[in-house]
Amino acid sequence: MNRILGRCIKALGLGAFAIGATMVGAAPAAAQAYPSRPVTIVVPFAAGGDADQSARNLSVTASALLGQPVVVMNRPGANGAIGSQVAKDASPDGYTLLLARVGSQVLLPAIQDSGLAYKWNDFTFIGLLELNPVVCVVHPESKFKTLADLAAELQAHPGKLNYSASGPATVQNLAPQLLLQSLNLKPNGAVNVNYKGGNEAALAVISKEVDFSCNNLSSMAGQVAGGKLRALVTTTPERLKQFPDVPTAREAGFPKLEAVIGWSALYGPPKMPPEIVKKWAGVLKSAFTDARWISANATYGGIPRVLTPEETAKYVSENFSAYQSLAKSAGIKMQ
Repeated sequence: MNRILGRCIKALGLGAFAIGATMVGAAPAAAQAYPSRPVTIVVPFAAGGDADQSARNLSVTASALLGQPVVVMNRPGANGAIGSQVAKDASPDGYTLLLARVGSQVLLPAIQDSGLAYKWNDFTFIGLLELNPVVCVVHPESKFKTLADLAAELQAHPGKLNYSASGPATVQNLAPQLLLQSLNLKPNGAVNVNYKGGNEAALAVISKEVDFSCNNLSSMAGQVAGGKLRALVTTTPERLKQFPDVPTAREAGFPKLEAVIGWSALYGPPKMPPEIVKKWAGVLKSAFTDARWISANATYGGIPRVLTPEETAKYVSENFSAYQSLAKSAGIKMQ
């Protein structure tokens, strides 16, 4: 009897060990199962703009790498705050992410004193995707052939010209304001006309609704290449490869404009699991060497620059401090 009982206890012990070993092995397997359903990337701006194009480009590459659909959801409004808030309030399970932009994630927190329900660092940083050069443009029939021509008109007739932007908390507004500041003009030295997104801001110049725009190249590369817009200057330190005839801000005599450059990044809600962040960081690293992603990026004027989560946090922190200082000196403020 004792011998039989001993055998039973031994068998139970081995069974318990086997169950325990299975459970220990199940934890990594569960983590590796992500994603088991479609992932949504929230774009806080309208469809067709540079943010939207960036998200859709990433979604194609990410879907192939993850084996699950990655869908884009546009939630425009309030200078990008509405979509950003949607992503921040989502479950941190990795199934709702944010296509972060410099305007909604850095400029808006830097200039809005109240009413904004998130701070620049209220998200999980996953990785920087690309830089978006800013180019100041006019209609091809405009009398302004150079930035100096535009500057001379602004000085001669303050308040007469107007420019398009997609809100005060955007590089499309900051660049003209820095231009006005460089000319010792007040913020109302040119009239700001707001549109829903970068694409609409570019079309406003084409339709002659406004006199000029300093917009992300990704919203205008096709129109500049097709002759529908004339580029006067780029904010990059070096001339753009696809538009070598466009002078840099420094060459044009306005080096302050170099401080204005857009970017796209991938964020998640606060407190995302490290293993999911690591998985997406791997996706971005793979995208950086993916010929299709790089080629598509070039079509809308993006310059690939993928950073790790840690590098992204550092980059955005420095960006926030710089833009906060620039906005303050330019007198840009929202209540």
